[in-house]
Amino acid sequence: QGNVPAQYSLGLAYENGQGVPQDYQEAVKWYRIAAAREDEWAQTRLGSMYAEGKGVPQDYQEAVKWYRIAAAQGYAPAEYSLGLAYDKGQGVPQDYQEAVKWYRIAAAQGNESAQVKLGVMYTKGRGVPQDFLRAHMWFNLAAAALSGDSGDTATKNRDRIASKMTAEQIGTAQEMARRCQESKLKNCD
Repeated sequence: QGNVPAQYSLGLAYENGQGVPQDYQEAVKWYRIAAAREDEWAQTRLGSMYAEGKGVPQDYQEAVKWYRIAAAQGYAPAEYSLGLAYDKGQGVPQDYQEAVKWYRIAAAQGNESAQVKLGVMYTKGRGVPQDFLRAHMWFNLAAAALSGDSGDTATKNRDRIASKMTAEQIGTAQEMARRCQESKLKNCD
């Protein structure tokens, strides 16, 4: 009783039906208990449950509330989720610059999903000036860290951008990625 990691784990077990019957309402109950005790994992999962309408009515504003609480603790998945909320205009007004801000914060902590999203934002010029060098760099970093379908997606995005770049630009983007990686994601812009 009162063991926050156990409370979070119970929520996860009920959400995924691992060892217990899948029950989203029970998952929400346990996430809420752990979230009230400042568990950033539970806060983020609770936000996701609201965003997806699992065990609770779908409520993007409530999702954003929980993402903000977890992001205030420096939790990269919550920061990424906040970026996504601003990117899509779910629970907050759509604001690409704010989305980029949150993606950058999460990406600097190694969140590969945020790195991919930064690549997309630079490719499309959303919230930042269009910049294929930076797009290539972020896709390259994500592709190096990810595996499976996610890694394939990052690689395909990188290669799609590369087809619009000169060999010199690709070399510059690769050097930018190397510097970013060597700085432990602190010198990436």
